[in-house]
Amino acid sequence: MSASVPTGPAHASSGAPSTVLFDLDGTLIDTAPDFIRCLNQLRIQHGLTPLPAATIRRSVSNGARAMVRVGFGLEPEHPDYLDKHTAFLDLYEEGVAIETRLFDGMDAILSDLESRGIPWGIVTNKPVRFAEPLVAALGLAERCAVVICPDHVTHRKPHPEALHLACERIGAAPDTGIYVGDHERDIEAGRNAGMKTIAVRYGYIEEPHTVDLWQADLIADTVHDLAKLLQ
Repeated sequence: MSASVPTGPAHASSGAPSTVLFDLDGTLIDTAPDFIRCLNQLRIQHGLTPLPAATIRRSVSNGARAMVRVGFGLEPEHPDYLDKHTAFLDLYEEGVAIETRLFDGMDAILSDLESRGIPWGIVTNKPVRFAEPLVAALGLAERCAVVICPDHVTHRKPHPEALHLACERIGAAPDTGIYVGDHERDIEAGRNAGMKTIAVRYGYIEEPHTVDLWQADLIADTVHDLAKLLQ
């Protein structure tokens, strides 16, 4: 689908957005290399062979629970699940930004927003324990207007609470802002918050064609497409 084709109801606001908020993993930054490294390190510790990177990558946006499922076939009710989940998170905390980087072209998008005086922020389901050190390590802490994690709210996305809090802290009206994400819950959260939404297909998506069904206002297949939409 073309990046410029709307896929949901148009918003009445026009001109520059009051703010642009981004999901973190799979939208703003490519965290998959560190997730892949940690999960395969844990598999090796348990006498298993490493999994192909692509097998792990497409589930990264679903967090540590998905990593344990992909890596060991375990669900939360399994007696071995908690040990694997804790071990994975401990490994990840030790090296949240060893290989993680902004997606190619994303720094230029952020610089463009900054040059236009448009505040940007991060709204993620990644806990503060990991998100804040990661944002700092990538040199983004001084640039972004706000970082909202599950620790700051009562309800996780797709509930709109986190987006509303981000807009409140920035001083922006949600209905004049944009939320960008690579998961259906991101788009649902944006709609619930009354924001314009952009779904990015370049993120960690198991079935990329399903993005068309998320009811986002716009879809960006690449970071270049996203840049054009935000201009």
